[in-house]
Amino acid sequence: MRLGSGISRIVVGVDGSYASLEALRHAQYLAGSLNAHIEAISCWDYPRMYDSYILAGIEGFKEGAEKVLNQAITSVFGTDTPSNLTVSLVQGDPRSVLIKAGRNADLLIVGRKGHGMLTGLLTGSVSSFCIAHATCPVLVAPTPDNAENE
Repeated sequence: MRLGSGISRIVVGVDGSYASLEALRHAQYLAGSLNAHIEAISCWDYPRMYDSYILAGIEGFKEGAEKVLNQAITSVFGTDTPSNLTVSLVQGDPRSVLIKAGRNADLLIVGRKGHGMLTGLLTGSVSSFCIAHATCPVLVAPTPDNAENE
């Protein structure tokens, strides 16, 4: 955090889950009172099983992630996207992408659990990793008890 100038950049992990929508809502709430810029980041990658194969004929992963990201932004903000928001779609593992983005951020916000394989955990693998490895403060946005967690 920059001394004397407060929070100026908030990074938010967005995967389309209800938890990530809550993280985006928390970011906008904080950014409004702190006059901060928000960078909403969503990640995509090819499935691990294709690492050693030629990716001929495999497409749609990036496009699918872009669609989910756009739907998340619309779900939270409607058609009036705030001027303090930047949206980024990055290829790579969400844990490493968010940690890297957090190096130049004043705050990193993630949801409690998102679209991961371990959906029964209280804190998801991405949020746990960010808590353990981020170089900036991390806020794990809670979801309401009555929310439909995906």
